[in-house]
Amino acid sequence: MIRKYLITGGLGFIGSNLSRYLSKNESNEILIVDSLTYSGNLNSLPEINSRKNISFSRTSLSERNKLSKIIANYRPDVIMHLAAESHVDKSIDSPRIFIDTNIIGTFNMLESARDYLKINSNFLFMHISTDEVFGDLDNKQSKFDENSNYDPSSPYSASKASSDHLVRAWGRTYGINFIISNCSNNYGPFQFPEKLIPHMILSALSDKDLPIYGDGSQIRDWLHVEDHCKALEIISLKGKIGRTYLIGGDNEIANKDIVLNICEILQNLLPISSKKTDHYKQLIKFVKDRPGHDKKYAIDFKLISKELGWKPKVEFHEGLARTVSWYLENKGWWEEILNKKYKLERIGK
Repeated sequence: MIRKYLITGGLGFIGSNLSRYLSKNESNEILIVDSLTYSGNLNSLPEINSRKNISFSRTSLSERNKLSKIIANYRPDVIMHLAAESHVDKSIDSPRIFIDTNIIGTFNMLESARDYLKINSNFLFMHISTDEVFGDLDNKQSKFDENSNYDPSSPYSASKASSDHLVRAWGRTYGINFIISNCSNNYGPFQFPEKLIPHMILSALSDKDLPIYGDGSQIRDWLHVEDHCKALEIISLKGKIGRTYLIGGDNEIANKDIVLNICEILQNLLPISSKKTDHYKQLIKFVKDRPGHDKKYAIDFKLISKELGWKPKVEFHEGLARTVSWYLENKGWWEEILNKKYKLERIGK
């Protein structure tokens, strides 16, 4: 039986990995809806040219009427809404685009989904969100779970919290079958260079400073994108309507330790060639902390484990080594981004 997925943001980091993963099953059909803003990239999914079960529409979340027509014509079984602005630093500098994309864009998707109810009332609307909507934890607090209170700290997390609430409201008021997932920090191949792990890898390779906010003690739970994709598929097949599922990697590591690990892996794979230092870790530079920086994220994923049988499988140090190797082996992918779309000096600022 053919199962049809419509994936917004399907050419971004998580979206491209998810589209690749789902399209391996020839019984799945995938329609990607992506506006190809700075972080969307056709080169992140070369399979789009070779797999007959992937199609693509270049469409913005602002194009309300076009979204409705696309959904009505395609008739998906599952809408996976991943399209979002997601960089915290950028949200602090330029919050408006986060309101437009994450809140108004989600509203447009929900209204288009409401139109689709007239044709098909059994489809599933999956909203893929973040653990940052819950704010942060101190070291004495337990992990986030499905009952955690919302307490966002940045314009980014506030916009995602708003979109979560919209999805619940449209489900309750209009009868849209929905599921929300909140995940921890993802990492892996095809991640845009503004994010911590690729930023540090590419800065090190360019013999540039490796800037760490504050003292680097902020803790994040790291989830390999491969594990996240498997979780999303399981939720789409077995998840309970109206549920929220938290997806975590069970890898709580301080930012400074992440950077040190990257330096050690790089040093082993490609010893530094620099006149100013003999080890990548000597490029580390602690800089002024960013406003409202959350101290700690950690996820309790007992619910998805108990109900759906999912657990993360990629051990962090193995996953990080694989990720570093991927960036070393795929220089053409990230060089094009840095040369044409983004300057390395701007990353993480």
